[in-house]
Amino acid sequence: MEATVILEKINEILVDEFEVDGDAIAPEANLKETLGLDSLDYVDLVVSIESSFGVKLVEADFAGIQTFQDFYNLIEAKIAQK
Repeated sequence: MEATVILEKINEILVDEFEVDGDAIAPEANLKETLGLDSLDYVDLVVSIESSFGVKLVEADFAGIQTFQDFYNLIEAKIAQK
């Protein structure tokens, strides 16, 4: 799966399921600050990403995640490992 397709699909999930303003999503933007999700929302995000991409995410995966680009890179790496 191409990086642009992954990026678009992630952004679509964020906008559709979490009502995030699409204009606020930028690769260099801080993921946590921009999303403003609570802990339950993050669980929902993980479930949505796992089901959409067929990957498994664990808490340790998020240790170094700061920006949307970090998150995109994580999902790309998980898909490549499948």
